[in-house]
This record gives sequence, C-alpha cells and structure tokens, in this order.
Amino acid sequence: MSGLIGKKIGMTSVYSAEGKNIPCTVIEAGPCVVTQIKTVEKDNYEAVQIAYDEKSEKHTTSSLLGHFKKAGTTPKRKLAEFKGMPEVALGDTITVDLFSEEDWVDVTGISKGKGYQGVVKRHGFAGVGGQTHGQHNRQRKPGSLGASSYPSRVFKGKRLPGQMGGDQVKVLNLKVLKVIPESNLILVKGSIPGAKGAYLTIEK
Repeated sequence: MSGLIGKKIGMTSVYSAEGKNIPCTVIEAGPCVVTQIKTVEKDNYEAVQIAYDEKSEKHTTSSLLGHFKKAGTTPKRKLAEFKGMPEVALGDTITVDLFSEEDWVDVTGISKGKGYQGVVKRHGFAGVGGQTHGQHNRQRKPGSLGASSYPSRVFKGKRLPGQMGGDQVKVLNLKVLKVIPESNLILVKGSIPGAKGAYLTIEK
C-alpha cells in the first residue's frame, strides 16, 4: 500500500461535528523524496523507496551518499519501501497531500523502551499473596514457575521478567481526522506507538 514516513509530534484532541471530544495524535508526514524505484526485472519485486528527514553528509556513509546523489537529493535519515505507490519518478517529492480526511491508515513505530521490568509491570501479574502473613519481600514476585520433579525445568515461553518495550508495533485502521498540508501534518484518531520525535511509517 502507498504511504509516507513521518515523525510523531504528540497528542491532542479535537471536537467532532457532534461536539464529541476525540483524542488524536499529531504526525508530521513527509515531505519524502523518492530515492529508488524497484522493478521485477531488476529486483524481483515492485516497490518505491522513499527517504525522510535531513542528515549531514559528515554522518552519512559513502555508499549512501552515492545512493542519494543518484536520486538527486541530499542525505536523509530514514528510508522505507512501499508497494502500490502511484506513478512516481526518481527524485520526486511526495507530500502529505497523499492523504485526505476520512482515510484509514496503518501506523508502524517503535514502542517506548521500559528497560528490564518484572512480571507485575511486564505481564500484569497480581503478585504473590498480600501484605500480611509476614511477607516482606515477595509482593511482586512471579510465584511458582513449575513442578520440581518433572520436567525439572521451566518451559519455554513462560512469562518472566525481561526487556520491556522497544518493539516494532503496528496499529491498524486508524482514522485520519484532519490534514494540514501547509505544515505537513495529519491528525490521526487515537494513540500510536513511540515517543515524541520517533519515526513512523504511515500506510493507506
């Protein structure tokens, strides 16, 4: 599906025609530059590669500098491929005009990293027992992990403490509430993964 690369600005709310307050996320979508057009003959599939957000030449590898030079554009920070894009040429600029109000989009981003977390925060465990019965250090422990006699080990897939967040998350079927072309902004209903300033891919 066609789409754009963007950046999460933050959350706000707007009022509908019926006077209902709707929470929404503000996304800066584009402008993106077409840096490569992939074809079946050369790459075995069809797709359009686009790039977003300026980057200094000093911090860009020589191979990428050549890649961007071929497209006739300055170095960019974020690259992404989309299938089913409209007819475009190398070096073309795609703007937020790709979207319109009442469109439905899928948004992909990297969720906020929470670091190493226990089972209560990571999986919603209730904890072991209460504050009574002489317990002083086991309220947020996972409890029993399995039988001691057989299989004498913990099964794979057991919900345990570990790294939480920092995963790629895709949210489907979000409604575009408003498009502001002069500022390259779109307002999408609801929340999306990622911190403020995080990169996103928005697919129609």
